Amino acid sequence: MNQSQPNIPPPTRPKYLFVLDGVERIGNRLPHPALIFLYLTVLVMVASWLLNLLGVSVMDPGTKEELAVKSLLSVEGIQYIITSMFGNFIEFKPLGLIIVFTLGIGLAERVGLFEAAIRRTLLKAPKVVITYAVLFIGIMGSVAADSAYIIVPPIAAMVFHMFGRNPIAGLAAGIAGTGCGFTANLLVSGFDAMLAGISTEAAHTINPNIVVHPVDNWYFMSASVLVLTVVGAFVTERIIEPRLGTYDGDVEVKLDDNEEDNSLINKGLRNTFISVVLFIGVIVTALYVPNSPLRGEDGSILNSPFMSGINTIILLFFILIGLTYGITTKKIRRIDDVVKKMAESINDIAPFIVLAFFIAQFIAYIQWSNLSTLTAVNGANLLESANLSGLPGVILLILVTAVSSLFITSGTALWALLAPIFVPMFMLLDFHPAFIQVAYRIADSATNMITPLNPFVAIMLGFLMKYDKKAGLGTHIALIFPYTVAFLIAWLVMIIVFAVFNIPIGPGVPMHLK
Repeated sequence: MNQSQPNIPPPTRPKYLFVLDGVERIGNRLPHPALIFLYLTVLVMVASWLLNLLGVSVMDPGTKEELAVKSLLSVEGIQYIITSMFGNFIEFKPLGLIIVFTLGIGLAERVGLFEAAIRRTLLKAPKVVITYAVLFIGIMGSVAADSAYIIVPPIAAMVFHMFGRNPIAGLAAGIAGTGCGFTANLLVSGFDAMLAGISTEAAHTINPNIVVHPVDNWYFMSASVLVLTVVGAFVTERIIEPRLGTYDGDVEVKLDDNEEDNSLINKGLRNTFISVVLFIGVIVTALYVPNSPLRGEDGSILNSPFMSGINTIILLFFILIGLTYGITTKKIRRIDDVVKKMAESINDIAPFIVLAFFIAQFIAYIQWSNLSTLTAVNGANLLESANLSGLPGVILLILVTAVSSLFITSGTALWALLAPIFVPMFMLLDFHPAFIQVAYRIADSATNMITPLNPFVAIMLGFLMKYDKKAGLGTHIALIFPYTVAFLIAWLVMIIVFAVFNIPIGPGVPMHLK
């Protein structure tokens, strides 16, 4: 006799997983970022033709002249497209900046300097500060670009395990520092250069004399390192670890301990530290000697060859530390090795170079047609009429970015999309473009590791499954989401404090233009 089975309902699936499934489905349908900008460029062409046909115009906020929308599908427009395409690409400021920066930063990365520094710092950190060390190194790891994702989280998990703590908590702290806090740093990175170039291009719509430098967010981002380290450690020790409890897995900790290699690495790090001290000493001395070539005509530092040539100084810094470490550790034996490693580092940014071609055309066409000015002026008027012309408007930008970054995970691609609209718009409301760039950066960074569309999320999930075989995307989100919320709140408080007390966000860079 067959007995009927009890009618057991299937387990209830957490609601947030359905939301994530929706994000994943929508995001997977998005084309490659390069194609997105190609489609947007076509849209700009059609929009410029239609608005020109309707006789739409806008008053230039700088010259007070009436600007008509110019059609890219007119005879003049087609001639512009044909004759400017190569120039748009070659003169695209972020392109040259990132290629040059990559030569120096890539050299230091290829000889293993960043990985060695990260490993030594974490493995030798005292037990009482290990959480802070993981967060600090993770945040600072952005100078090593994508390599930090592969280095910091797994080492952080092993270090936590070595100290008898839950390795998953260490992994979460490493992921949060590296991913959610990647935009903060005490050093200037290639990411600063890329964003600054895009911001400068967008700002020229309103004022062709404004230049956003890679160091223009330095004060804010330096302070962010310390704030996020403390906030992240609090989240790890008060929320993540208590929730995870004691780890009862059987994963063994294995760390390479070749004494000969360690001796060479230690010597390389020591010599690199000496070279850093000497380099900084030379620069500081050169700044303060009488009639220094690095100071301005009036003796100032802010308006000086030092500031205008800061990109060159940063490049020389990374080349110096890369050479010092590489020669000491015998990763560089002859000059050919330097050229080879620099060339290899350029290979890593090949996707960006392709993307830059399409971004450059999009920005050039939207500016030539006057659509960027039209959008900026009308957007600024809309924010003013809604009483969102001050900090509330900036916070709105942060929220828009936070949502957008769930679908467009490339920080440079998303900024290239938003900057031509928001930078001119907020400049008309008297905001410095570098301040708007900060607002963008904090939102994009905080949500970086909670979207399944970020390819590094899959890699982090692989690390997680090493310690928890049943882990899935929901497990990863549950681990990282507290950091996302905490970092975003901390950054919002910071940006409000900087704004209220008019604290410069970088050398000589206030919140307002006037």
